[in-house]
Amino acid sequence: MALRKLPRQQRSRDMVDRIVAAARDVLVADGYDRLTTNRVADRARVSPGSLYQYFPDKASIVEEVTARYVDRLAEDVVASLVDHVHEDPEAMARATAEALLSALERDPTLLRVVWQELPASRHLDDRLGLERRVRDVLRAYLGGRQAPGSRRRDPARSSWLIVLAVESLAVRFVLDDDPPLTREELVEDLVALGLAWW
Repeated sequence: MALRKLPRQQRSRDMVDRIVAAARDVLVADGYDRLTTNRVADRARVSPGSLYQYFPDKASIVEEVTARYVDRLAEDVVASLVDHVHEDPEAMARATAEALLSALERDPTLLRVVWQELPASRHLDDRLGLERRVRDVLRAYLGGRQAPGSRRRDPARSSWLIVLAVESLAVRFVLDDDPPLTREELVEDLVALGLAWW
């Protein structure tokens, strides 16, 4: 966590949430290079001193924005995986692809900033954590569906391939100005890809 200290009272938690929301707005509107702690404090309607109680610098604010964003993506995708864990692989793959796309489409402007504009070091740990959380659930699902002595791929290998490929394709679909396929076609292709590597 990027916070200098944890807010204990509700009023303090609300102020931190306002600071993070303001930082997200400034980041999306003006980019990382133009984001300053003073601009964030002004937008959040808090004093710079209040901001510095919780965030030592610009990087820590951006780290918190990114962590919250990626956490929400992970929660959406993992929840979909868990909700559909008892379904057949095609239904589970379809529901998860839909959940991932919906999560990415919720805030495409912030997605663009996080994936394309921020220095990789600002969000790499968060992205790796997202991938790891989704991979762990998928690996357990794939392992649980294998019969003893099955000749299917190793679940760790399959989950790694599927998660990285699906994440990359879904992000590119949302960020590309004119992808050469519809959302429905992408979902079909993601399902086919997942089933092929299962």
